[in-house]
Amino acid sequence: MTDRANVTIKPKISQKEKREMPYQAIVIILLFALIGVVLLSLCTGRYYIHIKEVLNIFISKYTPLDLAYDQKAEPVIYTLRLPRIIAAVLVGGALSLSGACYQGVFQNPLVAPDMLGVSAGACIGASLGILFGLNSFAIQGCAFIGGLAAVLLTTTVPKVIKNRSIMMLVISGIIVSGLMNSIMGIIKYLADPETQLAEITYWQLGSLAQVTMKDIKIILPVVVIASLILLVIRWRINILSLGESEARTMGIDVEAIKRIIIICATILTASSVCISGTIGWIGLVIPHLARMMVGSDNIKVLPVSLILGSIFLVSIDTLSRVMTSAELPLGILTGLIGAPFYFYLLLRQRMRLGWN
Repeated sequence: MTDRANVTIKPKISQKEKREMPYQAIVIILLFALIGVVLLSLCTGRYYIHIKEVLNIFISKYTPLDLAYDQKAEPVIYTLRLPRIIAAVLVGGALSLSGACYQGVFQNPLVAPDMLGVSAGACIGASLGILFGLNSFAIQGCAFIGGLAAVLLTTTVPKVIKNRSIMMLVISGIIVSGLMNSIMGIIKYLADPETQLAEITYWQLGSLAQVTMKDIKIILPVVVIASLILLVIRWRINILSLGESEARTMGIDVEAIKRIIIICATILTASSVCISGTIGWIGLVIPHLARMMVGSDNIKVLPVSLILGSIFLVSIDTLSRVMTSAELPLGILTGLIGAPFYFYLLLRQRMRLGWN
């Protein structure tokens, strides 16, 4: 009796609490990792800048303190490196967030943001702008319009066929992407091979080399608003995973929620493509990495995907600047990493499902 009386009964920790503690720690670690890769990217390049110089420049710029630093380093940071780093954070986060949303809505882990033809349509718009000799701002506008037009075309096909299933939407996206690729071939054929063709091809492969603060100011409000909407309603994606009939019994307007998520994810993709060109695999690979870290709960997957995507693209952009004397397009590096990982996902799914 005495032994039993002295036994201390510990309060039982719920499964929810067990999951929340590592999730919060993961988010904090990822935020510090993002700050670390940003600082590393500011220092790294053909003209190396010591971390102390970088910190002194920012402290002198935004505080009353006047610290000593190399005057040559300031324009390198503010004109060349900082704009593309901010763009990498925005584009990487936007593409990965939209990918996580698409995969959650369509209940398909192998869906990518460009499945609705957004990237292909944006390529058409930007290529037409280059073909007609428009300025960079007009080219970005054409890319944005082209991406939205492709989505409208993709969503119109199921309505015409009177089959609004998810599978039909995916098939419609494949059809529109094929059509856009054919149009792209015609544009390349008509482009000047000495000037326009090289610019179109390089833009298709993805790059942040020509991004300016003016470009960032244009897409920043759009990316922030669309991202906030998706983060606020992310819990509804979990309800959609229960099935449409179950979601309707819980008072959820399934069609309206799907429409909002698809529109916001499409806007994120189109906004990203219009300043960076086509950068593949991020929207496919990063959400899977997030699920490996925090599970399948979309309330956690979406924020982690957002941060991971930013870390990934900042790292890839830094590698593209230092690997060779000529800067490598981002689409090449993301493909070298994304394609093997995609094969790994297929192999893993085959093993889990027991395919023969």
